[in-house]
Amino acid sequence: MAFERIWHKSYASGVPAEINLEKITMAEVLTRTAQKYPDRIAVIYMGKKITFRELEKLVNRFTRALIDIGVKEGDKVALLLPNIPQMIIADHAVYRAGAATAMNNPLYTERELTHQLDDSDATILITLDLLLPRALKIKDATKIRTIVTCHISDYLPFPKKQLFPYVKKEMFREVKPHPGIYEFSDLIARYPDSPVENKAKWDSLAALIYTGGTTGVSKGAMLTHANISSIVQQFSVWFPDLKDKYQNLTGIYPVFHSAGYSVSQNLPIWNGWGCTLIPKPEPGVIVEMLEKFRPTFLTGVPTIYTALLGNEKFRTMDLSFVTGYFGGAAPLPENTLNQLKKLHGAIIYDVYGATENTAFATTTPWGGKVKIGTVGLPLPNTDIKIVDVETGARELPVGEDGEVCIKGPQVMSGYYKKPEETAGVLKDGWFYTGDIGHFDDDGYLTISDRKKDVIVASGFNVFPKEIDEILFEHPKIKEACCIGIPDEYRGETVKAFVVIEPGTTLTKQEVIDFCKEKLTSYKVPKLIEFIDELPKSAVGKILRRELREMDKQKREKAS
Repeated sequence: MAFERIWHKSYASGVPAEINLEKITMAEVLTRTAQKYPDRIAVIYMGKKITFRELEKLVNRFTRALIDIGVKEGDKVALLLPNIPQMIIADHAVYRAGAATAMNNPLYTERELTHQLDDSDATILITLDLLLPRALKIKDATKIRTIVTCHISDYLPFPKKQLFPYVKKEMFREVKPHPGIYEFSDLIARYPDSPVENKAKWDSLAALIYTGGTTGVSKGAMLTHANISSIVQQFSVWFPDLKDKYQNLTGIYPVFHSAGYSVSQNLPIWNGWGCTLIPKPEPGVIVEMLEKFRPTFLTGVPTIYTALLGNEKFRTMDLSFVTGYFGGAAPLPENTLNQLKKLHGAIIYDVYGATENTAFATTTPWGGKVKIGTVGLPLPNTDIKIVDVETGARELPVGEDGEVCIKGPQVMSGYYKKPEETAGVLKDGWFYTGDIGHFDDDGYLTISDRKKDVIVASGFNVFPKEIDEILFEHPKIKEACCIGIPDEYRGETVKAFVVIEPGTTLTKQEVIDFCKEKLTSYKVPKLIEFIDELPKSAVGKILRRELREMDKQKREKAS
């Protein structure tokens, strides 16, 4: 075997250490899958079912529409959508047009969106009509010139579609005629569904998926068609017993997030599986989807499972139809794992990775040994090494903690327009994650800490420096520093230490309300502690590490 590492001995039967990657873009894969499984259900959305044949035709229609409204090869098209069919249709149409998608979180504030849209150089935005006023407000501060609006009810089945505008009036907004604004449903109806030329190239840019950084400014990870096709091929061979067997995944991970981009969207398309899209993953909605459509794979961040375990119906329902449970984006609490196992006999397969490596690097071996507390084994064609934190040059032995470095066909080509930051994390083909971890003798990886100060709240990366800078804008705040503290529900939650300007008064709620105006909800500090002085180094740098230690000691003393 040319490529052999300690973890390969722990692979489940039938999983290869290496695969010969097929150089086929996801744009071509959808066409192939539609030809092979035309009548299989590709997407379920609140009861509406779309087959692969229908999905292929919708993508052809929208590709023609995009080209007609000016999308050219190499352009950037911004998507600002939840998990609805238009997200998948638009994303694959952008592929075929030879352009790249720039993914955005619909929950972002105007400030966050303005930065991301401007940074991506996107000229077209596809969004919900509900978000149109916000888009128009910030449009002139970006390069966006054309907007396509979708409505959340467009693909609802009858009679839900007819009733939805009346039941959810606050979510229904009629789009008035405006230069440069088009309606998704109108565009789809104008164009034929016959095959369209595919302009996606294996090594060309397919997507910009944004991730934060130690600077507090989000960066666009440049993912090529090679990256996004490779990861689904690597992940698919992890399940040799499921080859050619239809599965139905829950689309809980948002597609704008790298995990959802690969699992909710592209993994099912590669395998001819279905995805039950869940635009707002609330426990009641997930339970309803489980009852009605019996998805075979349940996916989600730890907070989803924690919330589901608090739902009485979920705790008592028969889930014998579920083949597997997958968690990721944050460490899974052992209590959650134990409860799920006790109630449903279920094992949550953990996954680990980053946006920079198209979401996945390791996972619990399917049908193999499960080691609670680890994130499993590296995927086929993936190499991982642990290096010393000080220099990053010395590879460490089994059992010793160091920085986790990843190499493989799923690793990004770099950060968009940020060569210095790219050079800081990509070295000789290795992606330096900033995570601290170690291997055991069987090749199972444990993530024990983070080199960076990233806070992982509800599966989303929160960068404390960004929140610090917002707090500094408050006229009554002299200094501030945020840390992440353990939270049974969110994994981690944000706590802010605040020093008030002399002679002023400020309440904790005022601080929280100020942050709510400028940050999306999961970034807003949940805990505020007023402090006389922040710990600093000899050169005046605020020592976040000391605040973490101080807070940890206080919590241990209290318990």
